[in-house]
Amino acid sequence: MYGILLYDGVEPIDVGAAFGVLSMARRLVPSLSFVGIAERRGEIVCANGLRVVSDHDFASAPDGLTDLIVTGGPGWVQAAASPATLGFIRDTRARVASMCTGAMLLDAAGRLDGRRVTTKREVFAGETPPLDLLAERHDTCPAAIVDAGDVVTGGGVTLGLDVMFYCLARSHGEAVAADVARVMEYSRALAANRDALGYQRA
Repeated sequence: MYGILLYDGVEPIDVGAAFGVLSMARRLVPSLSFVGIAERRGEIVCANGLRVVSDHDFASAPDGLTDLIVTGGPGWVQAAASPATLGFIRDTRARVASMCTGAMLLDAAGRLDGRRVTTKREVFAGETPPLDLLAERHDTCPAAIVDAGDVVTGGGVTLGLDVMFYCLARSHGEAVAADVARVMEYSRALAANRDALGYQRA
């Protein structure tokens, strides 16, 4: 079971990538399950106002989570100041994967210590690349995905889709992930990102 971490200020594209890939995959693997998890159950306000609903708060999160997907977005700064959020990330027994600036939450929770990592590197004028912030404390690289075993980190924004396909392949096999990518018409983009940026095992 996948748990998708939500919080106020999460980027809508990360929410869509996580739920969207898994929703499509469920057509091939009906037993695949996924839930939204947040500090509080109920409505979550994404960056710029889109509202989504979290199925569970941390206390009611299912015990059988196999994968925790930590989404990114400008709300990561406030989420990283939440002891409850950091504690949930720190204590989970599930494999952890971050999209974009979700890596900043993993950093705040101590889950990146001693690991090579990646995160968002392209920003608007006047902003500091999150990859540069992580480079102050960690071994970083501008890869699409870095797999450090129990923790996977992904690059910025739309590379969250690539993270989801990587996790899907790990959990349900390359053939399932490839077929979902084909139906989503993302196969070429997935291959191009892998070729241009690379996947690294740390």
